[in-house]
Amino acid sequence: MEILFTWETWLYLGVILMILEVFTPGFVLACIGIGAFLASVFAALNFSVEVQLLFFTVGTLLSFFGIRPFVLKYLYKSKKVTKTNADSLIGRTGLVTEKINLLEEKGRIRIDGDNWRAQSNNNVEINTGETVEVVAINSTIMIVQKINN
Repeated sequence: MEILFTWETWLYLGVILMILEVFTPGFVLACIGIGAFLASVFAALNFSVEVQLLFFTVGTLLSFFGIRPFVLKYLYKSKKVTKTNADSLIGRTGLVTEKINLLEEKGRIRIDGDNWRAQSNNNVEINTGETVEVVAINSTIMIVQKINN
């Protein structure tokens, strides 16, 4: 059992985990790799297996709770979120194809050839043929406001 816990074994484990981290998100394997590197130092100093495992655990936990939050915040910055599907329609303009009337709960607009159910955001009637801008989406209903030409 002692032969499994040599400093070289810990070092190889740490290197392998760091390489695998490149292929996985979240900086989890790297935290375990840091723990393996710390255990490697104590194995090289001829500490017992129990001490090596203790420092492997401590190194992993400290890096997971101490280093990982900063790495995720600064190195794994998310790119600008690309809006897709109906969310991409917010801010777009459309043409009213059926009068928007809140009392009758009717109204339709056309955006890029697609016909959508619509409601006015300030409860005003918008006549057919007028141009509107989508300000929000409620399920599949476009909430629009009239654009003054």
